[in-house]
Amino acid sequence: MSGGFLGFLKSQFFVNLPKPSLPCTGKTIIVTGSNTGLGKEAARHFTKLGASTVILAVRSVEKGEAAKADIESSTGVKNVVKVWQLDMSSYQSVQDFAAKVDKELPRLDIAVLNAGIATGKFVIAEKDESTITVNVVSTFLLSLLLLPKLKKTAQTFNVRPNLTIVSSEVHFWSKFTEKSAPEGGLFAEMSKDAKMKMSGRYELSKLLEVFTIRAMTDIKSAGQIPVTINTVNPGFCHSELGREGGIGFYLMQLVLARSTEQGSRTLVHAATQGAETHGQYMSDCQITLPAALVLSAEGHVLQRRVWEELSAKLEAIKKGVVGNL
Repeated sequence: MSGGFLGFLKSQFFVNLPKPSLPCTGKTIIVTGSNTGLGKEAARHFTKLGASTVILAVRSVEKGEAAKADIESSTGVKNVVKVWQLDMSSYQSVQDFAAKVDKELPRLDIAVLNAGIATGKFVIAEKDESTITVNVVSTFLLSLLLLPKLKKTAQTFNVRPNLTIVSSEVHFWSKFTEKSAPEGGLFAEMSKDAKMKMSGRYELSKLLEVFTIRAMTDIKSAGQIPVTINTVNPGFCHSELGREGGIGFYLMQLVLARSTEQGSRTLVHAATQGAETHGQYMSDCQITLPAALVLSAEGHVLQRRVWEELSAKLEAIKKGVVGNL
């Protein structure tokens, strides 16, 4: 699929996404941002597919419990879904969640990092603009903190676990104006001014995710790490992500959006694929090329810059965490 508008329309209207069917028997699975939308529907699929434990990692435990009750009611499966608290705007919460995973879970087969925000309001969270904090820094802090458990699961149970980051095709449309910042100044440029325009911020966060996944998997190829790390575009779906989008966005959803369940199929697909998808961008349940910028010589330089700055931020939060890769 191309990143152009015609490619987007073709994907939205003419691609028939396969219903998840690969058994997840005995697997332990985490889905972040799963009290609603794509995350909840993915968790429902994993529950239907026989997972032994499905953890809804959510900011609101109350909403998570409601999601759990809904999944149990629709599937008839009890004692599989659990609700754990996770606030991606807090680095301490991310670390506490990962520590609980390490302590309480005998294994971890799949982690789908779906939690994210799209906001037009400039808010600082943990010293960065909140979209960057939640969608980028916390997402990769959690990724790296979960990798030891994923690796141990691979070794102990002779399986190849999956770490899937939910990105978006909107990364094609990011202008990444901050790339003109001096060396070492990308993240500072993203968070320097409360008067900055927030339009394009969500698109940028998704581009940064794609860059980071590629950087991580350049460092550790499929043969060098026993965990498949990939990123997935679910397409334009009905969800609460665009709740600040206004009437125009609402009408666009009515006309163009996939159902939430359809979109969730892409998450389950990516999270159940093998080493051939390591480092890959997945769309419409297949490996797809990311944006031209990502693949360009300029993109290669930007990828290095993003990874170097993000690594330094992560090390400042939790010393040694990048070594988990």
